[in-house]
Amino acid sequence: MKAFVIESGELKLKEMEEPKAKPGEVVVSLEAAGINRRDLGLIKRYGDNPAALIIGSDGAGTVESVGEDVIDFTAGDAVIINPALRWYTNSEAPPPEFDILGMPDHGTFAEKIAISADQLEKKPHYLTWEEAGSLALPGVTGYRSLFTKGQLKKGDTLFIPGAGSGVATFLIQFAKSVGARVIVTSRSEEKRQHAEKIGADLAIPTDSDWVKELADEKIDLVIDSVGGATFNRSLEVLKKGGRIVIFGATTEDNVDFNLRQFFYGQYQLFGSTMGSREELRDMLKHMEATTMRPVIDKAFPMDQAQEAFDHLASGSQFGKVVLSISQ
Repeated sequence: MKAFVIESGELKLKEMEEPKAKPGEVVVSLEAAGINRRDLGLIKRYGDNPAALIIGSDGAGTVESVGEDVIDFTAGDAVIINPALRWYTNSEAPPPEFDILGMPDHGTFAEKIAISADQLEKKPHYLTWEEAGSLALPGVTGYRSLFTKGQLKKGDTLFIPGAGSGVATFLIQFAKSVGARVIVTSRSEEKRQHAEKIGADLAIPTDSDWVKELADEKIDLVIDSVGGATFNRSLEVLKKGGRIVIFGATTEDNVDFNLRQFFYGQYQLFGSTMGSREELRDMLKHMEATTMRPVIDKAFPMDQAQEAFDHLASGSQFGKVVLSISQ
């Protein structure tokens, strides 16, 4: 089968042996797979290892075959892959056995994958393959950040630095679906307009004076994945006693901030990563109840996987970049 792999420090398309289902596993013939920022960093983490690793965390497709002891799925079922491995129930933090699909396990950028049946969910019927194949990782990341950690509720105001990422587009839609006010930032006027089209109430330039721009707002919750470049700026506009959730750091990992100002402000800081199967299932129910759709920026055929990676790395996308594997 055709797969997109890391091998000896390089990304490449390669013919790999087709997987077979072991007891408790299912072989899925993949139709589409979303690319995440995590995937961009794997080549550095995997190093010069000569063993070809199929990367990719998100995906959707059709069950081709099932192994012994599998009772919940049969050949022909349309499914999505849950990339949060071995994290089943909602908890304060992931269990020790938690990992993310796509390293060290073979991932979804391939024509087929063998995976535990515990990691599959039925595909929402109204979604396209590209939508279904790109929703699990960014969707559950946003859902946990927003509701489990951030405790967002109707009438709250949410502030999101950066409007174009896959997670941000989920955050905007989830927040609006429960009656919250949403404010985002972006350097791009086009992205600000896109954000408003999918529900953002206000979109301001990243390089503007946030304190001045938001002087008449009361920010209850900030969800920030940018890191060092925005953390203190976000804290400046958060109301006293407000909540800030961090799930990523696309700029620098280390941040200095004034502890005295922080504790006098009674701020609450939370870290978040991915989400449990319980939260994924709750998220899917929420999406189906509201017929919410992931925002797709662009889909690339499998033989243009490198171009898809380059497009995501450029930061010009709004929403998800997807590999259409079956094309």
